[in-house]
Amino acid sequence: MNAVVHAQAESRHLLSGNEAVARAVWEAGVRVAAAYPGTPATEILENIAQYPDIYSEWSVNEKVAVEVAIGASLAGSRALAAMKHVGMNVASDAFMTQALAGVVGGLVIVVADDVGLSSSQNEQDSRYWGRFGHMPILEPADSQEAYAMVKRAFDLSEDYEVPVIVRMTTRVCHVKAMVMVSGERIEHRAAGFQKNPQRWVMTPANAKPRLPLMHERERNLRDLAEISDLNETFSGSDRRIGFVTSGPAFMHVRETFPNAPILKLGFSCPPPLEKIRAFAGQVDSIVVVEETEPLLETELRAAGISVYGKDILPRFGELAPNVLRPAIKQLLNEPCEAPIRVQSGVFPRPPTMCASCPHLGPYFALSHIRNLNIIGDIGCYTLGAGHPWNALDTCTCMGASLSMAHGMDKGRGESDEKKHMVAVIGDSTFLHMGMQGLLNLIYNRGNVTVLLLDNRSVGMTGGQENPGTGLDLHGLAAPRVDFAKLAEALGIRPERIRTVDPYELPTMVKLVREEIKMNEPSIIITNRPCSLTDRFERFKPYAVLDEKCTGCGNCIDLGCPAIFVARRETVMTKSGKSKELSFARIDSNACTGCHLCVGTCAPEAIVQNLPMPPHSRQPIWIHTVP
Repeated sequence: MNAVVHAQAESRHLLSGNEAVARAVWEAGVRVAAAYPGTPATEILENIAQYPDIYSEWSVNEKVAVEVAIGASLAGSRALAAMKHVGMNVASDAFMTQALAGVVGGLVIVVADDVGLSSSQNEQDSRYWGRFGHMPILEPADSQEAYAMVKRAFDLSEDYEVPVIVRMTTRVCHVKAMVMVSGERIEHRAAGFQKNPQRWVMTPANAKPRLPLMHERERNLRDLAEISDLNETFSGSDRRIGFVTSGPAFMHVRETFPNAPILKLGFSCPPPLEKIRAFAGQVDSIVVVEETEPLLETELRAAGISVYGKDILPRFGELAPNVLRPAIKQLLNEPCEAPIRVQSGVFPRPPTMCASCPHLGPYFALSHIRNLNIIGDIGCYTLGAGHPWNALDTCTCMGASLSMAHGMDKGRGESDEKKHMVAVIGDSTFLHMGMQGLLNLIYNRGNVTVLLLDNRSVGMTGGQENPGTGLDLHGLAAPRVDFAKLAEALGIRPERIRTVDPYELPTMVKLVREEIKMNEPSIIITNRPCSLTDRFERFKPYAVLDEKCTGCGNCIDLGCPAIFVARRETVMTKSGKSKELSFARIDSNACTGCHLCVGTCAPEAIVQNLPMPPHSRQPIWIHTVP
């Protein structure tokens, strides 16, 4: 392929790992980049989108993103797919086969593991995919290495005709550091797709001859790992313990034990076993520090190298200095000072939905209806499992709500005989992996009521676009999915397709009550945009009339953070029992005038456009009543 260099001056920039990846992708001459939003990887594509030289898109899911990148690679272009760790599960069907067939233009998959579960439902270790798919893995420890390794990954991919995984973690993705960039973009001209059915058509007859080639390639990659400068040894004067580590765990080890020898694996798969064996001969003991699974530790022990690892270190969370220090001290039989515990004066604030969130109405409705099994999904609406709604019974993975609700319907026991199955899913999640579940339950005559919460954004990761918003990644007009027509096309009868304004609370409750009684699939589609996006229209705030408020607390049960308890009173009922009243106020700084709370107030104590009392202008996070 022909290469053209666009030169600029070398410069330093303060970049997060995600921003550094985007810069490297541009300089590497990538032509196509695709992703699905997912923390901590979301900002990779958002930053790539700022470079006009690169075609970039939000794909409907991670599998599609990888397939788009594969197609570009087969046309001879360099391509990238980015995702968080759970997205690799979705994408694996594509890259596992393509690793066998190989690539033409450099193909890099950047995966961001959420070590510590900052915003994920599990803490899986994506390094396994390298072993499983016989693909090399590079592991940057900071932003500078993320920039450098992504560029190296494209060269490696083309040299060995293999997809390359760059494994990031939340720590690398979001922490900023100074990065020296070359300022050059090297254009790689695409030669065009060269037809070769024996290689690209992966039937069993064509795939079998590729297997020995794949294993030969892996042996060559293992030899390369032994001599790669990405696997670096740091000498140290204290040779009692040597550390073998990778990624941001290296930074923690270096900070905690500055005098210890360290073998840092930037090119960690295939592992350089002989290099590690030689390093082990220079120290008394080896400790493998890896986040999160004992993957390398197991491989080293299988190779006859004696190591410590998860027998002294935890198998979950970040291996920060406060974790490493006591473990190593105990291994050396040295006293370790008890950690200093600082009492935080910050009042704990549990996660909640935003003021005026269009999901508040549906969850208020669900929380006031009995005999429901509410099967949830992945999104900001997962917060419906929390207080005050307690209106979500399961949450497994993206798109699972519809299929699991169908299975719960078909597998119901005696205790569930009178239960109604409700599946809750968001617009982007429905398009990501939910359509198949809906088609399946319709085709197999399931009895499930689907709540499709359409807030016209990927709200969970910051309001990104999807095929249901009418805009693409670049803010340009794009075809918008009509969810009602789509549901009808999949087989739901038109009478059972209901669209509702979630701020019209009585209508919302009425529709849910009606549809759960139907002995067939039905769908309720909400139609208000996320309150944090530009599509949301703000109105004058509401206030509570003190003289009319009865303290019933219904508006508080809505869960809107703009509504808070101003005071509580205990009164005696006519039957002689005590009853606690909660008198509410509304923070005018947070209220957007959505009028959702008005539907909860029987005495009509919530009104619009009145002067607000001074105490209601306090920040909403300090409104607490013991």
